[in-house]
Amino acid sequence: MTESPAPSRGRLYVIAAPSGAGKTSLVKALRERRPELEVSVSYTTRKPRATEVDGRDYSFITPERFRELLAEDAFLEHADVFDNHYGTSRERVERALDAGRDVILEIDWQGARQVRARMPDCTSIFILPPSRAELERRLRARRTDDDAVIARRLRDAVEDMSHSGEFDHVVVNDDFDAAAAALERIVGRDAGSSRRA
Repeated sequence: MTESPAPSRGRLYVIAAPSGAGKTSLVKALRERRPELEVSVSYTTRKPRATEVDGRDYSFITPERFRELLAEDAFLEHADVFDNHYGTSRERVERALDAGRDVILEIDWQGARQVRARMPDCTSIFILPPSRAELERRLRARRTDDDAVIARRLRDAVEDMSHSGEFDHVVVNDDFDAAAAALERIVGRDAGSSRRA
């Protein structure tokens, strides 16, 4: 009786964007088209929003537990965003990749930089809004933040967008369906040379 070969290692896709660019909606659309893709659930110290479920959207933990995991070098990447801590479990990602599953990380540009340093064979994708004005419109349409928070998110978005050139691919989310199709094309082929979608 011959042993079945071990599954080939999965691919890691790192997707980043400024707040309000549509990253989460695009990843959701991608998963509807490619349900075999696994989205890594990050740890966070922030409070869950009304529609969020622990273990599905994030693993919600205390700042103390976050510090413990950080001391154990348990994170593939971690970042502080809007006074909260976020981190990706190295063990969860490695386990999925070793099992042959393709994994998506939804993180910020700082986290993406850390992942590229640790796993340089990952494919990195940056989602851009079509304009700053449209980004502001989308942030206001969410109706989840006050004017001061929106102003801060817009300031941070300018910084975030300045790092888009570090990524293998850039997708401009002007037309949602076109952006979703571009994202699916990137994930559906082997990582090649950098290109703008």
